[in-house]
Amino acid sequence: MGAAFFYHLTQTPLESTLPMLIAKSREKGWQIEVRGRETDTMAQLDLALWRGPDDSFAPHGLAGGPHDADQPVLLTTGGGAANAPACLMAVHGADVTADEVTTMERTCILFDGQDGAAVAHARTQWKALTDAGCAAQYWAQEGGRWAMLAQK
Repeated sequence: MGAAFFYHLTQTPLESTLPMLIAKSREKGWQIEVRGRETDTMAQLDLALWRGPDDSFAPHGLAGGPHDADQPVLLTTGGGAANAPACLMAVHGADVTADEVTTMERTCILFDGQDGAAVAHARTQWKALTDAGCAAQYWAQEGGRWAMLAQK
């Protein structure tokens, strides 16, 4: 049974944090789905991942291509990723179900701590997932490091 890891981004943007989490997940051998809500923002994230530093490059693709099933990291706007992910990373307020949390090795929910609506949405997700019996951890940035502040 997996768990939901909430990442409250306050000191580094998504484009810097996501490659680090992707690298850690890939070290475990996991295929990854990065799920957003809008095609345009996922296309922007795709470009940011391609333009990132060489030492944090994550081979990936946008869903809808001919090789989706072969992508180690697939950027999507909906469930049912063709690459059979073991890890789901939800960004930009993408929805995650309790069933997904329990069937994945790990679910990461990343949200912008400077955006009040994003924080409120993450709180709603935390409550819904933990009320459904999902294990969850809440991580926040403190002094340039990640610290686990809550666990359920």
